[in-house]
Amino acid sequence: MTTLDVAAHLPRLRRHARFLCGDAADADELVQATLAKAVARAGLFRPGGDLRVWLFALLHDTFAAGTGAQGRREGERSVGHGPATAVASVEPQRTLEALNRLPDEQRRVIMLVSVDGMTTAEAAAVLGQPVGTVRSRLARGREALRRLTRCPAGRRPLLQLVGEPDVRSD
Repeated sequence: MTTLDVAAHLPRLRRHARFLCGDAADADELVQATLAKAVARAGLFRPGGDLRVWLFALLHDTFAAGTGAQGRREGERSVGHGPATAVASVEPQRTLEALNRLPDEQRRVIMLVSVDGMTTAEAAAVLGQPVGTVRSRLARGREALRRLTRCPAGRRPLLQLVGEPDVRSD
């Protein structure tokens, strides 16, 4: 594990930290604390292991141990910020609002798998949950999102099920 290896994961770590914290400054502090733990625990990283999964697990552990110990409360923080100022941002904003209405455990799984591109096995390792639990939360979360974003007859839905290619179990 080198500085360049870790640096390659910084954009995704920061994006996920922003999701967890809801604030850019808090997200930066969370990533900084995560990187400090990574340096301190570098000897625990197994050569050949998945650095991305290890860093995300540290990020989640750091979040749970720090200011986010109580978890995200309903309405306290949200994914996506700022008013929808353009017509093009209305549909994504509706989707983000629907995502914010999901229980935290479903929201986290959806973010790790559908946004961060992790397999369900990787997300399970990050969250310290069994793979079956992660898959169940992912399925329930996606169904809830489809329900919450359903459009009136004649309009194209915001979210469509298209084979769920982002659920990989490899």
